[in-house]
Amino acid sequence: MALLNTHLTIIEYDHYDFAEMKRVSSGLCPIISIDRKDSKPLYRQVYDAYRVAIVGGNLRAGQRVPSTRLLAVELGISRIPILNAYAQLLAEGYFESRVGAGTVISRSLPEQGSFVLPANKRNINVRSGSRELSRRSAVPASFERFSWRRGWGAFGVGQVAFDEFPFGIWNSLVTRHCRNALAKSLDYGDPMGSGDLRNAITMYLRTARAVRCEAHQIMIVTGSQQALDITARVLLDPGDRVWMEEPGYRLAGNVFVLNGCTVVPVPVDYSGMNVSIGMQQCRNARAALVCPSHQYPLGMTMSVGRRLELVNWAEHSGAWIIEDDYDSEYRYESMPIPSLQGLDTNSRVIYIGTFSKVLFPSLRLGYLVIPPDLIKRFLAVRLAMDITPSSFFQAVLADFIRDGHFSRHIRRMKVLYSERRNVLTESIRKYFGYGADIIGGQAGMHLSVTLKGIDDREVAERAARRNLSLLPLSSSYLSNISRQGFILGFGSTAANDIPAAVRKLRAVIQSR
Repeated sequence: MALLNTHLTIIEYDHYDFAEMKRVSSGLCPIISIDRKDSKPLYRQVYDAYRVAIVGGNLRAGQRVPSTRLLAVELGISRIPILNAYAQLLAEGYFESRVGAGTVISRSLPEQGSFVLPANKRNINVRSGSRELSRRSAVPASFERFSWRRGWGAFGVGQVAFDEFPFGIWNSLVTRHCRNALAKSLDYGDPMGSGDLRNAITMYLRTARAVRCEAHQIMIVTGSQQALDITARVLLDPGDRVWMEEPGYRLAGNVFVLNGCTVVPVPVDYSGMNVSIGMQQCRNARAALVCPSHQYPLGMTMSVGRRLELVNWAEHSGAWIIEDDYDSEYRYESMPIPSLQGLDTNSRVIYIGTFSKVLFPSLRLGYLVIPPDLIKRFLAVRLAMDITPSSFFQAVLADFIRDGHFSRHIRRMKVLYSERRNVLTESIRKYFGYGADIIGGQAGMHLSVTLKGIDDREVAERAARRNLSLLPLSSSYLSNISRQGFILGFGSTAANDIPAAVRKLRAVIQSR
C-alpha cells in the first residue's frame, strides 16, 4: 500500500519533513470490494464492509481508520459516500472520533468474539475433502505440549543474565546504525551474510576457538537450528542414519527426523560420545552430531583420544561430523577447549556456533563454518530457504565484536556465571546432601542433577506451578533407558535467589 512508504522515505531522506508525514493518514486501508453494478448504494457497501470487519474481529478496538480522503483515493470513488458511511458508523458506535487523534474503532464495543454475524456472513469451517498432512510433521513433539515449559522461573535452561547485558553500549550502536541507514541497506544482503560480521567472526574463531577458517567459509544463519537444517539438507538423504549423543539435544534430533533421517543414539560417558559403540551399532552412518567442548546436557568434554577416533572414523567411512559449539566460551576450571574442527585435516567437520548463549537468544544470529568445496551447495540450499539473513543486527554485532565489547562481555559473564554455578552446587549439597549427583558443572550455563526415586517429568509439571523452570533429564533420552533428574540453568537466576529456589525444589519433590 502507498501509505507504508512513509517510513521508508524517512530512512532515505534526512531532510524529510515530519509534518508532511503527519498529513498522511496512518490508518491501514481495509479490504473493501466496491461493485458499481450492485443495487446497493456505495456508502452502504463501505458501511457493511466495515461493520463485518469489526464484528468479525478483523478490526480491533482503538485501531485507527484511514481518512475519508485517502480511502476515497484507494477505492477510486467520490469522497461523499465515504463521509456518509463514516457518519453512520460513528452514529451507531462502531467508530469514535477524538480531536487531534483521528477516527478509530470504538473502544467501548464488547469483545468481538461475543458478536453474532448474520447467517449469510458467518465464517464456516469447511471440513469436506482430504486434509492429509505429512507423516514426518507429526514426529517432533509440540513445544507447547510440555507443561514444564510454562512461565519463566528459576533454573531455565538457555536463559542468560539478561539484566547484565551492556544495554547502553548496544543501544548506542543500534542508534548509530539507525541514524546512518541508507536506502541500499533496505535491499537484500549477501546470502552468506554481512562481510564485516563474517570477518569479525573469523578473527574470533581463529583466536578463541582454534577454528581453521577464512571469512568466505562463514555463513550467517538465524541460530543453530537453521544451521542444522541447512546442513542436513546438504549432507544427508532420506533414510540416512545419523549418530547423536545419548542423552542429547532433542530439538536437534527433530531436524534430522524432519529431513527423513534415522537418528542412532550413541551413549556418552565421561570422555564424551563412545565412538566404539557407535561403530558397533551403525558403522556406516552418514554423519555424527556432537558437542565436544561441552556435551548437552551432561556437560563433559570429549577427550582428545575420542576426538581423534571420531575424526578417523569420518575420514575412513566418508561420513561427516557436525560440531555444535553452543556455549564453550564459559569454562570455570580450565582454559577454553579448542574446537574439534581444528583437528580435522580432511575437511569433514561442519562447525556451528551461535550468539544466543553469549549475548541473548532473541538476537537470532548464528553461523556455520563450511568446508571450501561445499560452499556452493550450502549457498544453493540457503537461497531456496530464505535468500538472505536480516542485515541490520549483523552490522550492529560486527561493531560490537570489532570494538572489543564482545570479548569484555564474555569475560565479565564468565565471572558472574562462575559465582552462580558455585552457589547452585553448594545449595544442592546443602539441601539434598549426597542423594543428588551433580554432573557437568565445569562449564556452560547449566548443570545436571540426578535423583533417585522420582518421576522427573511429574515433578517438573508440579514445579512449573511454583515458578520453577525445570527441564527433566529423562526428556533428553531417545531410548527407554534414562536417568531421572533435572537440567538446571543458572544463567538468569541471581546468586542471592538460588538457595531459596533450591529449597523450593526440595519442597516440591517432598510434597508428592
